[in-house]
Order: sequence, then structure tokens, then C-alpha cells
Amino acid sequence: MPVFIKNLAIDLMDHNKYKILSQFFKALAHPTRLMIINELLDRKICVNDIEELLELKQSNISQHLNLLRLLNIVDFIQDGNKKCYFLNNPELIKNLLGVVKGMKATQTGNTNKNRNNKI
Repeated sequence: MPVFIKNLAIDLMDHNKYKILSQFFKALAHPTRLMIINELLDRKICVNDIEELLELKQSNISQHLNLLRLLNIVDFIQDGNKKCYFLNNPELIKNLLGVVKGMKATQTGNTNKNRNNKI
């Protein structure tokens, strides 16, 4: 196989990785999805409970949860007629939020090391 074709295949593979990564960060960039993720940091929670906590309509919450589920950020278990969601990788999300809080602390001069990773 010619080198330029081999390199093209590698570049396309890397492009797909970046596209997936971009979709992941886009999903986290929406305020409603961030609020949902924040509620899911330490527990699984059912849609009706998210609805009460965030004071949003169930249909709106379900649309956001569906996108987060398609990107494998969350998943759910069926509890009777309720869907209860949880983070697939809570440590990853906590670490990402910790990085963001660290950046915010650096910008504001706050360097408190004993901070919770919740937003």
C-alpha cells in the first residue's frame, strides 16, 4: 500500500476520533445537560425526580437524556414504569469538572484544594 494512502487511513481514523470527542464536549456544553449530569454525579435518579429538581418538562429532560445516552455518557435501568438514569463513567465526569473548576480557580485566584467536583 502506498504510504500516502496508509497515512490517509490514519488521518481519517484520527478525524473520526476527534469527531466523537467533539460530540462528547458538545453534549456537555448545554446548560440543561450539565444540570442533569450534575444531579447524576453521585447517584442514579429517575426522570420524574429530575423533572422536580430542575423544574423542567419531562419531554425536554427526556430529549437531553436521550442524547446523553446515545453518546454513552448515561444509561438507565427500568424501575417498574420509571427510567432511572446514571452516569456510565462518573469518575471521568468528576475529573473533567475538576479540571474546569481548576481553570476557574486559576482565573479568579482561588486555589482551594478541598473542593467538591460538583458544579
